Amino acid sequence: MKKIVVLILALVCVLSFTACNSGNSGDNSGNGGNEIVLPDLPSDDEVQGGEDIPTNTRYTANTSISDVINDKAFGDWGRMIFPVNSGYYGGTTLGNLRLTWYNNINVAHTVEICNYFKDQTLAGNQVFYDIYTDAEKAADPRKADTGLFFFRGEKNAKFAVTCAGGGWAYVGAMHDSFPHALELSKKGYNAFAIIYRPGAQTAYEDLARAITFIFNYADELGVDTSGYSVWGGSAGGRMTATISSYGVQQFGGGADIPKPSTAVIQYTGHTDYNRSGEPATFVCVGESDGIANYRTMKSRIDNIAAMGVQTEYHSYAGLGHGFGLGIGTIAEGWFDQAVAFWEKNS
Repeated sequence: MKKIVVLILALVCVLSFTACNSGNSGDNSGNGGNEIVLPDLPSDDEVQGGEDIPTNTRYTANTSISDVINDKAFGDWGRMIFPVNSGYYGGTTLGNLRLTWYNNINVAHTVEICNYFKDQTLAGNQVFYDIYTDAEKAADPRKADTGLFFFRGEKNAKFAVTCAGGGWAYVGAMHDSFPHALELSKKGYNAFAIIYRPGAQTAYEDLARAITFIFNYADELGVDTSGYSVWGGSAGGRMTATISSYGVQQFGGGADIPKPSTAVIQYTGHTDYNRSGEPATFVCVGESDGIANYRTMKSRIDNIAAMGVQTEYHSYAGLGHGFGLGIGTIAEGWFDQAVAFWEKNS
């Protein structure tokens, strides 16, 4: 039994190190500009909602995670609010949720996000969007565990996509992308949080597909596609950096879609960059991060800045990995700085 535990711990360490510290392999091969057939958006009467949705439930810190997942309001997509791979989260209630590799999980945000999903659904606003067709999901069952959560801002405002980390083993959205997207929506922006297939190549492909989906359905979604941004931390930061460097076309996305105007990257040891051009890049990381070295991040940002790209770098003494919005930490305030940076460079 002890040997099994040791092997599991070793595997976790390897996943963490691989996702956040190793450099990009430089393999940017993808599906090029191959045509993508996107699913139709549902009509108004197909959006989740209706008489079967209980209206008398308000989530609190004491609400069980399973009650949220199984709420009739959410249908099948409720299972993707928390990691599909349940081995990477612990706790039984919203108040004691734990996520592997993450610190500073904010209970108030967790409760607020779950209530946001419920309120939006009861109001008749679609929250979750599939990015793959039923046929594609049948051909690759892992694609059934992907999609976009939509945090609505002002009609026809710019959009952002937020990418959670999770060591290429799971998607830690409740701490590492949902809060960012919700706060962006409060500022009037339209924000999407992606749930992707863990693994570098599949994550890049899913992000490229998601951005393509948003562009193709911009009118229906009510978003402005000019000057969009991509945000991510840890493995999600690697996704952000890679798509920002090489564009969605390299990973099967639409051929005419531009790179984002701004990349916002948190705590990842990604080193690769495109010497032919990078978008404006904002970076933040803790100086006591044992997974993503702040000096590595500083070196990459310096190389990009030397190309004439607009950059902004912040590191925080004594702070570790996975601080998310940084509420109650030395990093508090970084989010507003990143929004201002995006606004200046969009």
